Amino acid sequence: MLKETKKEALKRLNYVSGHVDGIKRMVDVEVYCVDILKQTYAVRRAIEKLESVILASHLRSHVIDGVKEGREKEVLGELLELYGVSNR
Repeated sequence: MLKETKKEALKRLNYVSGHVDGIKRMVDVEVYCVDILKQTYAVRRAIEKLESVILASHLRSHVIDGVKEGREKEVLGELLELYGVSNR
């Protein structure tokens, strides 16, 4: 993983972790369901952004390197697998 991507990913993961802890507290003190759901949607968006950052970095580095090294089938297989996992 590229150094700047790792830094950004860890920053986003810390945000998500803190947000999830906040949601746990909300559930514990029985905050209104709609307010809790709004926070879960925010966490989902944050995770989607994290995935986007990591995928973009992967495409710019590992995928390009793999193609240059003649591993097109392997690289394409991994991308197709990711696509399949993301659509479950």
